[in-house]
Amino acid sequence: MTDKGWRTQLEKRLIAEGKIEPREQPTAVPLTGKERLQALGRMKSGEKNQTEQRYEDEVLLPGRLTGDILWYRFEGVKLRLADNTFLTVDYAVLPKDGVLTMIDVKGGPGVVTEDARVKMRVAADTYPFVFQMTWPNRRHGWIVEEI
Repeated sequence: MTDKGWRTQLEKRLIAEGKIEPREQPTAVPLTGKERLQALGRMKSGEKNQTEQRYEDEVLLPGRLTGDILWYRFEGVKLRLADNTFLTVDYAVLPKDGVLTMIDVKGGPGVVTEDARVKMRVAADTYPFVFQMTWPNRRHGWIVEEI
């Protein structure tokens, strides 16, 4: 048995016999919704989350089949905004009107951080593309916010 395992076993036995008091456990501070979301960490580059996959299945693939979308790529474009500052949008989409559209898929409007909004605004001012954020509507479809 390891030294730590032995000490743990001894401590449990002494607490059960009432010879020592249990250690005080730190109380957990409840996390906000944003903190819970960020606690999950980031996806690996090139991996889609469930919302991004849903957007592709519900919007991009059908658009490609009907001819409304000529091309799209997941995380296919990385835009330089400043020194050591980049923006990789979720989808670069080429609709049949020929205007390249950069789409960032979010889980909802409350998930959009100020950093993400600022980066999208800077990119929209810098590059000749259309920039959009989109998230699922609670009932049906997708809400699109043009930047």
